[in-house]
Amino acid sequence: MSRTVTVGLDGSPESRAAAEWAAREAKLMGLPVKLVHVWEPVPEPVAQAPLIGGETHQHWVERVPREAAEGLRLRHPGVEVVTEQLPGHAAEVLRKVAAEAELLVLGSRPLSGLGGFMVGSVAMHVVAHAERPVVLVHAGEQAADEHEMDLSGIPSTAAPYRPVLLGLDTAAPDDDLTEFAFEAAERRGTSLRVLHAWYPPPYYGYAMPADAELHVSPATTEAAALTDALRPWRQKYPDVEVVEESRCGSPADLLVRASREASLVVVGRRVRRNPFGAHIGHVTHAVLHHGAVPVAVVAHG
Repeated sequence: MSRTVTVGLDGSPESRAAAEWAAREAKLMGLPVKLVHVWEPVPEPVAQAPLIGGETHQHWVERVPREAAEGLRLRHPGVEVVTEQLPGHAAEVLRKVAAEAELLVLGSRPLSGLGGFMVGSVAMHVVAHAERPVVLVHAGEQAADEHEMDLSGIPSTAAPYRPVLLGLDTAAPDDDLTEFAFEAAERRGTSLRVLHAWYPPPYYGYAMPADAELHVSPATTEAAALTDALRPWRQKYPDVEVVEESRCGSPADLLVRASREASLVVVGRRVRRNPFGAHIGHVTHAVLHHGAVPVAVVAHG
């Protein structure tokens, strides 16, 4: 597998924001950036017909990744930038490209007049099928947005990174998901905020004091489970400050709210190999559409 931070590029504002984020991440990881521009083949007469300004379709196809690469090299000196143009349907091509990358980065755009972001069908297809991590970046995302405010009260890249936020299910913790989050926090020199959301058992509101086992607070039990799940990771990454939060409530709602104070949100997607096909999960789906910062989706077994 070629270790690159790969970007799906189509010239849109959201894909350009994704490319900028990918270049910043590639610098932290010490990896090259690969800009992949997917184009659907058209008949030769159409490809050669002049478009607006006299450009042919082929010229436009070549121009998008070339200009994007030139801009990234100027803005991110020291980061190697390569380009690749591939024919075919974007969803399928990017799905294959993801399998060869260390990380695939795609863009999403704001919903007009509504809160949240529109994750297009191509991005959703890739997220639902890719078995490598995929990061969704919003149009308009700026480097300073990932950092704390400076002394003047303005977000600044000179200030420390905001925490990385991990949504963790203690009933089925996954090593790939947890490791990705710890690595991301370590690269940024910031803390890892781990959020575990839970619902009280149905009987809890009706338990009598005489029921010794039922009298144990679910909050205490859930918090202990989170601590146990993170204990080996604290030992493996001693330099990463870990903030544990075990809270009662909707995982989707709690993660979306917490994302406003994060630099990156990390959530999981369980790989399903059955006749019903791929599934993203309602929590990950909600965070993709309403999270305030880039969202990394890590597939796991």
